[in-house]
Amino acid sequence: MKLAMPITLITVVGVAGWVATTWLRIKNGYPLDGAWGQAVYPKNDQEAIERVRLLSQENAQLRAELGSVKDRLANIEKIVVDDSHRLTAEIDALRGPSN
Repeated sequence: MKLAMPITLITVVGVAGWVATTWLRIKNGYPLDGAWGQAVYPKNDQEAIERVRLLSQENAQLRAELGSVKDRLANIEKIVVDDSHRLTAEIDALRGPSN
């Protein structure tokens, strides 16, 4: 009777640890392993290939959009900087020559 309690406790803790580990793997997107270490998910490589293709497409689109945003920002910076210098020069011209 005294030996059964620690064995039961060790078994329960081991199973709870396995469940917690599996839950964390699922939650964070890690592939699950079968009894012999083979991957359970994704079930075929075609699915993984399609996912990589779609992510690569999205990555290319986002890079193109980022490039256009950088170009627009550069144009806005030119306008802001050029207008402030032009405005200062016009104000100085209106003041007339300093005596």
